[in-house]
Amino acid sequence: MQTAAAVADFRTYPKICDIADVRVLEDQILVQWVDGRVSPFHHLWLRDNCPCTECVYSVTREQVLEIVDVDANLSAASACIDQGNLSLEWSGGHRSQYDPGWLRAHAYDDESRAERRAAKPHSQLWDSRFQLPAFEYKAVMEDPNALLQWLLALRDSGLTQIRGVPTEPGSLALIAKRISFIRESNFGVLFNVQSKADADSNAYTAFNLPLHTDLPTRELQPGLQFLHCLVNDASGGESIFVDGFAIAHALRTEDPEAFRALCEIPVEFRNKDRHSDYRRLAPIIALDALGEVAEIRMANFLRGPFEASVEQMPLLYRAYRRFIAMTREDRFRLVKRLNPGELWCFDNRRTLHARNAFDPSSGARHFQGCYIDRDELLSRILVLQR
Repeated sequence: MQTAAAVADFRTYPKICDIADVRVLEDQILVQWVDGRVSPFHHLWLRDNCPCTECVYSVTREQVLEIVDVDANLSAASACIDQGNLSLEWSGGHRSQYDPGWLRAHAYDDESRAERRAAKPHSQLWDSRFQLPAFEYKAVMEDPNALLQWLLALRDSGLTQIRGVPTEPGSLALIAKRISFIRESNFGVLFNVQSKADADSNAYTAFNLPLHTDLPTRELQPGLQFLHCLVNDASGGESIFVDGFAIAHALRTEDPEAFRALCEIPVEFRNKDRHSDYRRLAPIIALDALGEVAEIRMANFLRGPFEASVEQMPLLYRAYRRFIAMTREDRFRLVKRLNPGELWCFDNRRTLHARNAFDPSSGARHFQGCYIDRDELLSRILVLQR
C-alpha cells in the first residue's frame, strides 16, 4: 500500500511495470522499464515532484516546495533502484525516492502520454435512437456503486433519468446532494417550473421553449441540471433533448467553415428582469485545450443582437441558422414525457433541452429544478473510484 510519503496524492497508483535500469544523463534521468519502454525525466521535473515530507505536507498531500527555490543547474549526484523505487541524490544533498507506479502513471514520453490520452473517458455521442440510461432512486441513495454507475453514465452521455423519486416538494435536494452542494442562482436553490402570470423567464410560461442551455448569460454555465416532476396532468409539455456535442461533431464534418465560425465569433447572451441583468459574450461552441468540443452555449430567447464585423456577419448568420436547423432535425431529437416521480439529470453545457407547449387549463404541471457544477460531478466520481 502506498503512503503519503511515497505518493503526494490521496489516490493509489498500482505498479504495472518494474524499473529495469536507470541512467544519469546531463539534464535528465533515463528510466528503462521491464517491458522495454524508455521514459526520460528531466532533473527539474523530478525535483519538482519529490514526495518527501520536506517537499510535501503529508496531511494535505499538497506541495510546499517551490521550484524557483531549487538551483536551475541542478544535477543528479547518483541514481539507483532501491527496493523497486527510483532513488536519487541531488547536487546539494537532497534525496528523493519515487514509487514506480506513480512514476509510470506520470511519465511523459510520447508512448506514455498517448496511452493516458487513450485511457481518458470520452463523450458517447447520441441521437434519436439513444437508449436513455435510467436508474432507481432507492439504489442511488443507498448503494455507492449504483451512485457511481449513474454518475459515470451522466459524465459520458450527458443525459440520464432517475425513477421512483418521492413527489414531495424539496425531495430533489436529497438526490442532488448525493453528488455535492447545490449551486444557487437568481432563481433560487430549488426553482419551481410552473406557468405563472408574472413570469421572469419564458420557462415559467405555458408556451413552447426552443432547445437551449440554461444560463448562457453566466461566465460559467451550470454544469448539471436537474428537473424533477411532482405533477404532470396537463396535456402537452413533452421534453425534447439533443446532444449538442453530436451536433457540433456533425457540423464540424459537414460544414467546417460554419463550425469554425461558431467556435471563434463570440455572441452575447442576456438575462434581464426587474431585479437582475446578466450578460456574457462567448462563442456558441467552446473547445478544450486538446481541440475537442467542451461546451455549447445557446438560448435564442436570451440572445442579444450580433456584434460581429461587417465581413463576419453573413458567415455568423449562416452558421447560427445552420446550427439551430440541425437541432430541429429528427435524427438528433429525443422526445420523452416526464411522469411524476421521475427526474432528468443532464449536462447543461452539452445537452440542449426544450419543452413543447402545454395547456395549463387541462391539468396541473409542477417541476422543480436545481443546478450543480460539472466539477462536482467529476470530483465525486474520482472519490468514489478510490
